[in-house]
Amino acid sequence: MAIHRGAEQEFLDTGRPVAMGKNGAVTSPHYLATQAGQEVVKQGGHAVEGAIATNAVMGVVYPHMAGIGGDLFSLVWDAKEQEVKAMNGSGKSGQNVTREAFTQRELDSIPDRGPLAANTVPGTVEAWWQMHQRYGRLEWKTLFATAIHYAAEGFPVTEKLSRFIHDKQALLQKFTETADTFLPDGEPLNTGEVLTQPNLAWSLQQIAEDGPDAFYKGEIAKKVVDSLKKHHGLLTLEDFARHESTWEEPISTGYKGYQVYELKPNTQGVATLMMLNLLKQHDLKEIGDHTPDYYHLMAEAAKLSFSYRDQWVTDPEFLEVPVNQLLSDSHTNKMAGQFSMEKAFPVEEMGELPELGQNRDTTFMAVTDHEGNSVSLIQSVYHEFGSGLIPEGCGFLLQNRGSFFSLDPEHPNTLEPNKRTFHTIIPALATKDGKPFMLFGTMGGEGQPQTQCALFTRVVDFGYNIQQAIEAPRWLYGRTWGEDSSSLKLEGRIPDALAAALGDRGHEVERTEDYSQQMGHAQAIVIDPNRKTYEAGADPRGDGLALSW
Repeated sequence: MAIHRGAEQEFLDTGRPVAMGKNGAVTSPHYLATQAGQEVVKQGGHAVEGAIATNAVMGVVYPHMAGIGGDLFSLVWDAKEQEVKAMNGSGKSGQNVTREAFTQRELDSIPDRGPLAANTVPGTVEAWWQMHQRYGRLEWKTLFATAIHYAAEGFPVTEKLSRFIHDKQALLQKFTETADTFLPDGEPLNTGEVLTQPNLAWSLQQIAEDGPDAFYKGEIAKKVVDSLKKHHGLLTLEDFARHESTWEEPISTGYKGYQVYELKPNTQGVATLMMLNLLKQHDLKEIGDHTPDYYHLMAEAAKLSFSYRDQWVTDPEFLEVPVNQLLSDSHTNKMAGQFSMEKAFPVEEMGELPELGQNRDTTFMAVTDHEGNSVSLIQSVYHEFGSGLIPEGCGFLLQNRGSFFSLDPEHPNTLEPNKRTFHTIIPALATKDGKPFMLFGTMGGEGQPQTQCALFTRVVDFGYNIQQAIEAPRWLYGRTWGEDSSSLKLEGRIPDALAAALGDRGHEVERTEDYSQQMGHAQAIVIDPNRKTYEAGADPRGDGLALSW
């Protein structure tokens, strides 16, 4: 695939090489997690088992973004099944989690942090189990050996984790277990210091020995619920015992000979597909990458897609979401009619949109094995450090994903008991001729559909290798909720003249640093169907590592 150069693109000389091999690949936002996944696959494990091992270690070494107290979504292509399957590992709100429970506390919104924000059952462990039951080859407990080791024996804290701990000291000080973990002797952990988490090692050991029952019906569940009760939380043992993760059919759209898959609502995967439907109306090779037209088109595609996403995306068991209509040719034509290459579409003309909370941090990882089995997986505790609450004796943070619910009864994502909230986290998987071609995703909330489209078009339309696609300058369109304005954030490597041209078209332009954390940590794997090789990339904006062998 030849590279099409739109403008002078010095960024095609990457800071790290693309990882290439013929027997498999793993990529994640932390080097220790990537190595753990590779070890499992090399032992003969299915790609799913490599992904579980990777994810388990992520929850230990990146506890501010991932862990067993959070939710998970994945897309799986299995060589025997020859089709893409979707795992929805998001938990529901508890039976006592009602709008009235918050209004009785004289709250007009759900707190972002604390026990009242931890109002949905974490879905990750059950999702791991369901994936292993369907595709696993190795013993369940072997998938957790490395994670247990790093939790019990410790690992050196990276600069990025240390920075998050320093930035969030006020939150981490609120709960004893959390403070003891990240602020030993009252001081935040510094880069290079060893973080040990014995209580987390205990929880992982229980899960390794007894499977999901340990988490949802055993000692872990009891400790979590007791701790929440102590802090006036709302989840019950019955909520945990009732939890189920579900296999679903994914949604997809075609793009220039490829098929791109996402999870259906309650995720925002439909936003990526709406963007791609709009983008394929244009000749991107002719437009060129790193040009004002390319960035303008991408920002406008995001803006228009988000305006429809925000009206609909929630738990489809509570509100019928017209996914087929949103992905139809007629709807794409409607969006295209709102698009102009000369000027930005005014946000105020979109009408009043439901307010959504700020989107935070997550972890994306991808694994393939020598048979071509492929997993695209994303997992999160929502905000950095989730709810901030580590249940006594458990060692892991509870997510605050339930704070994304609205207390407005007319809001599409209004809070109700036993309901899954709208999720921003989305893994993506693209096929070519029915076989996996690309596994890709990123952290970053609003940025996830945008970065997915950036990675995909830079590989498919411009012929970049996956590391070039990841390292290339990125942008982030984000609405300033509650105001009639929006901003288009551009990384510093995007020239001033290009930024000025976008400003002239009506974009509210903001500049960020060259490799901005705001753009998220992206990872991806590309499978070359002709050479039968695996190319993996990891984002220098994070602590990631891509391996192929």
